[in-house]
Amino acid sequence: MKEDIWSKNVGVSRVAIREALTRLLGESLVMQGEKGGFYVRGLTKDEVQEIRELREVLELGAIRLSLKKLTTENIKSLEKICDDFTSMIERGYFNGACEADMKFHEMLIKLSGNKKLFNAYFASHIPLFHQKLTETQETLNDYELTDKEHRAIVAALKAKNYRKAEDALIKHISRGESAILDL
Repeated sequence: MKEDIWSKNVGVSRVAIREALTRLLGESLVMQGEKGGFYVRGLTKDEVQEIRELREVLELGAIRLSLKKLTTENIKSLEKICDDFTSMIERGYFNGACEADMKFHEMLIKLSGNKKLFNAYFASHIPLFHQKLTETQETLNDYELTDKEHRAIVAALKAKNYRKAEDALIKHISRGESAILDL
């Protein structure tokens, strides 16, 4: 789509669109075509693996930090997100399920209580990758596995069992990596 069309659709100037695309280019989220224009670039196998490794470091670190200060309310918040995810699936609202899935992982980071970790998570563009990952869930079985894995993480956190939470999270993130690579 051309800049002027984006400008009209979004309701901002062409300069703002150009600045946004230049920033995305600088962050390697888009690439510039040979004849102009910008395109979303695909991820290489190595990049997918690196993102999975980064997610593990950040989310496992967040879990480790949160275990010392988790409250009943925190657990209830995670359980509510899981319930929202299930409800969205049952109603066929897969975009809503995607939102709940991302919210679950963002909450894991947030519960660490570490603002720098939270900012690093967003600066790394993991939420954008996570959105792409959720789009790979093509069957109800994929959603059911995600729900089961999220609930296993919550159960381990509730029991304050870091090892089980770690194992469940690694399994969950690794399955996502495999799904992306199988596309």
